[in-house]
Amino acid sequence: MKKRLANLLTGLRILCSGALMLFPAFSARFYLVYLLCGLSDMADGAVARKTNSASRFGARLDTAADLVFAAAALTKLLPLLHLPRWLWLWTAAIAAVKAAGLIWGAVRWKRLASEHTALNKLTGLALFLLPLALSFADIRYSGCCCAALSRPPRRFRRGTRSQGAGRSCRPAAFMR
Repeated sequence: MKKRLANLLTGLRILCSGALMLFPAFSARFYLVYLLCGLSDMADGAVARKTNSASRFGARLDTAADLVFAAAALTKLLPLLHLPRWLWLWTAAIAAVKAAGLIWGAVRWKRLASEHTALNKLTGLALFLLPLALSFADIRYSGCCCAALSRPPRRFRRGTRSQGAGRSCRPAAFMR
């Protein structure tokens, strides 16, 4: 059972992401399920490492669960947000740079690699907290904080001299 706990937590995130679609955005139930999704995302990797049960399947399931959760949250939240055009453009630029980084890693090193630096984790946390902050913070300031925390992948800042994905990069399909 201990060996499956991480994958069960990841599966819970997928189920909760579906449940997220059932509740009105910004309602108490929506926030409860949203927080459960976020907590399961933080816990599954830690549990996998602690129980020595990290696997290729678990990493892929985690990536799929992240995508399902993000899609569900965005589907519920984006129609309700009236964001300024500059913030949409900035977000699109950041997404393009992040996607280019993943593609670059796939072409250069034949694997999907994502950086897991402290700043990238902080960015993820800020983006996760953004819907919670919307009830008391103006979106212009919340969006600026998230945009400021985002940055291009290290391989674009340092050029292409690196021989590998770097120690802060991990293959997305192999590790949690």
